[in-house]
Amino acid sequence: MSVRLVITDAMWGRIEPLLPSDPVRGRRWADHRRTLEAIAWKYRTCSPWRDLPPELGSFQTAHKRLIRWAVDGTWERILTAALTAVDEDNDVGWTVSVDSTACRAHQHSAGARNAMRRPEPEDHALGRSRGGLSTKIHLASDSRACPLGIHVTAGQAGDAPAFEAVMARIRILRSGLGRPRTRPATILADRAYSSRAIRGHLRRRGIRAVIPQPADQIGHRLRKGRAGGRPPGFDAEKYKERNAVERCIARLKQWRGLALRTDKLAIAYQAALHVASISIRVRC
Repeated sequence: MSVRLVITDAMWGRIEPLLPSDPVRGRRWADHRRTLEAIAWKYRTCSPWRDLPPELGSFQTAHKRLIRWAVDGTWERILTAALTAVDEDNDVGWTVSVDSTACRAHQHSAGARNAMRRPEPEDHALGRSRGGLSTKIHLASDSRACPLGIHVTAGQAGDAPAFEAVMARIRILRSGLGRPRTRPATILADRAYSSRAIRGHLRRRGIRAVIPQPADQIGHRLRKGRAGGRPPGFDAEKYKERNAVERCIARLKQWRGLALRTDKLAIAYQAALHVASISIRVRC
């Protein structure tokens, strides 16, 4: 092929067992590997679907596969299975960093028809501000700068309200008996996540919080005197590891179709984020 491919034989050996098998009856699936390469090519290059090279098959097949597996949760299951396989080798760092990043949305991402909304959010995770349309990616990363959980909202949405939704995405199955692991050892986050609700949520779950306080919260507590209580604990040395989520965001944005959103549907854009996360995860 003249097209540069991203899925090596070693990566395919880890991904292939996680993909759905052919149905017992009816039409067989098109080649999974070529379809994955087609999806990866589209989002790495940020090209229109119709410009897909002929070596990668029909663009309708790749696009329909992306949407279909997004709706039935296949992409999330594949990512969960990949995380489970990595966790068996103790390669998941459970010091988790949480952050968000805003991505510009192309004008073609607007105008989804009403009939296409289900199971879409009402706003299609598109927000309008003075800078134009944008989408925000809320991300949880392990200490190796690999994605653990992803949630998308409109670009003007705040970080703190989406925190619990991001935490709910962290779910790694056990290789044997037992419930899935959903509780990191430590959460690192910046000042945007410093709220009583978030600290209380982490305290109830027994998760250590390493979150600095903003200056206004410190001032409010000091003005109250003894009634303000003690300041929350903060490990400045541990906080230095928060760069992992920044490096994870940089990895995802190397895929130009993720750095600039062109999808009308939020489920399609989030599915592409899952595909990129699977690619990053099996490389880690």
